Amino acid sequence: MSILSHLMPKRGSTGVTKRRGRGHATGQGGTAGKGHKGQKARAGGRVRWGFEGGQTPLMRRSPKWGFNNKDFRTEYQVVNLKDLSGLTGDVTPESLKKAGLVHTGLVKILATGTISKALNVKAHKFSAKAKEAIEKAGGKAEVVPVKVAKA
Repeated sequence: MSILSHLMPKRGSTGVTKRRGRGHATGQGGTAGKGHKGQKARAGGRVRWGFEGGQTPLMRRSPKWGFNNKDFRTEYQVVNLKDLSGLTGDVTPESLKKAGLVHTGLVKILATGTISKALNVKAHKFSAKAKEAIEKAGGKAEVVPVKVAKA
């Protein structure tokens, strides 16, 4: 434990600041390292980022475009009805992963192809035609609720 009266800055972390503009003997007299005249030699003389002397700045001259929703979009891995023809029994996201049809994430069933046998399909989302085709073949299309991560 340290004693408050013995606290001091780390060696080398503090130094003597140069006294600019205090005569030629200091090595920083005259213009104090600011060159000769002009806005940047004056007190408070800095221009804001992107300022081009009153000319319309590049950021306003160039056109704006696009919209990006990558961080908030919901991505589904797509499985078609024709891919389900080789499966039997209950078809779940886990069984689809085991069969190599999806990797990870949410699963959506689309109606590309046909289905001839009755399957109980569980997925996160179905297209209307896919759901209709599964039920027409005598199966069930059940929506698995999506787990939302709590912030």
